[in-house]
Amino acid sequence: MLGLKNTATTVRVTNLEQAKKFYGEVLGLKPDASLQAPGHFGYDCGGGSRLAIYEGPASNAGHTLASFEVSDMEGTVKDLQAKGVKFEEYDFPGLKTVGGIATIGNWRGGWFKDPDGNIFGLGQTS
Repeated sequence: MLGLKNTATTVRVTNLEQAKKFYGEVLGLKPDASLQAPGHFGYDCGGGSRLAIYEGPASNAGHTLASFEVSDMEGTVKDLQAKGVKFEEYDFPGLKTVGGIATIGNWRGGWFKDPDGNIFGLGQTS
């Protein structure tokens, strides 16, 4: 069934070259040659998961498109902030971020946007 294989996330971006710099140079994702085609580019996200981007009109999804599991939430947030990534601050019932990080039980997460405003998350379960 579906849960027995890895997943790939596909994200539309308005400027492929700008997005490639963000995902590759800022986030540090490694290119995946199997996802390369005109107007498309892809990344290996580890553990068999992949992220594909393609050029088109802005999508304005307004919700988290994908989350990356990390082993050091504070360190990862700090490293990305040093590269210019701005983490979102939320204060909703049941979800409040402090320094860009929310804690819910034994899970911690943070959210940021790519240059097109697509929302991505980081998560760590301790």
